[in-house]
Amino acid sequence: MTNPCIICVAITGSLPTKADNPAVPISIAEQVESTQEAFEAGATICHAHVRNPDQSPSSDPEKFSRLKEGLEKHCPGMIIQFSTGGRSGAGQERGGMLALKPDMASLSVGSTNFPTRVYENPPALVDWLAGEMKSHGIKAEVEAFDLSHIFRAAQMHREGLISGLPYVQFVMGVKNAMPADREVFDFYVATTKRLFGEKTPWCAAGIGPNQITLNDWAISSGGHARTGLEDNVRLDRTTLAPSNAALVQRVVQLCESYGRSVASTSEAREILGLTTL
Repeated sequence: MTNPCIICVAITGSLPTKADNPAVPISIAEQVESTQEAFEAGATICHAHVRNPDQSPSSDPEKFSRLKEGLEKHCPGMIIQFSTGGRSGAGQERGGMLALKPDMASLSVGSTNFPTRVYENPPALVDWLAGEMKSHGIKAEVEAFDLSHIFRAAQMHREGLISGLPYVQFVMGVKNAMPADREVFDFYVATTKRLFGEKTPWCAAGIGPNQITLNDWAISSGGHARTGLEDNVRLDRTTLAPSNAALVQRVVQLCESYGRSVASTSEAREILGLTTL
């Protein structure tokens, strides 16, 4: 394969704490430093959440603003992707940071079961978030936790709610949601290509021990890969990941084993149809 692989690093998330792994970056300064290390290791997208001092999740636009400023300074050209996930806020509060105009933002287009709760994404809120992204010129990354989410994203694209080149990420391995199943994964890929076109870029994310499995499947199938401490705090069953960069380096090695180069920031922006800085 010769098509470059985009590596997304999900640096923090809403759930992992320093009790789970001391390397989880919580403060803005920690997040910037951790992202810079991951950027230098090969990541070209930063998927970003923000936290309160007590490590609880936040949707505070001021925190996102400081994080964006730090990333732009220390990771020049890196694609900044804000999370609009439901653990960080309720209702339209989830999109309060979109006025800051990051390059990208995550968009969950349907509800699903999580380990201890329902991850609610009501249609009206999904449409509102998509509209905010469109009005601010932000590229949506569709987070597909279920097959129906790919079909919903295709409908939204046809209706103009999602504009530009679509980008779908398959999330597998969440307890009570879609498991990491190879036949389902292959069907996701085929369905995305059928609905959006053969050349549409796509990504995959695996949760916990499924992270490296989904990295392998995505890279070997021509897709792009997500890693990071949000999804997985370990290198293996007995070893905590020392950093986000260490997880990125593991993906880089997989790319090398499949003969794929790691996308530069300019290559990643071109693949995703983003402005080249």
